[in-house]
Amino acid sequence: MESAPTYEPLYLDGIRHFNACDYYESHEVWEELWTEYRGEARKFYQGLIQAAVALYHFGNGNIRGARKLHASVHGYMEPYAPRYLGLDVVGFLRDFDTCLAEVAASPDGQGEIVLDPELLPEIHLDPAPAG
Repeated sequence: MESAPTYEPLYLDGIRHFNACDYYESHEVWEELWTEYRGEARKFYQGLIQAAVALYHFGNGNIRGARKLHASVHGYMEPYAPRYLGLDVVGFLRDFDTCLAEVAASPDGQGEIVLDPELLPEIHLDPAPAG
């Protein structure tokens, strides 16, 4: 029987905050990981940070900020598709885009767009972390 993979603890902690919709804290945790990290996953982590901050801005009504970051998330994460560090990158980006569809379509980042909690993306790793 194959053992479950070992993921970076800060990666998992950030995911826990992200799935709890605590986007500011997930960004803080992932940024702590990203700051010291120099490996091949560096831009992947940066994409997760940008996604968390985009959702944080969206949740606080900063449509312009969310729109700006939304565009950058793909640039950071698409090179890691289809799957990286247990994350279905393609599925995550699809869910992220669905959640922010109105934001992305807003030409000037103005106006009121309401966040639909049913559309918030979640991160589920496969294979699941050990423990």
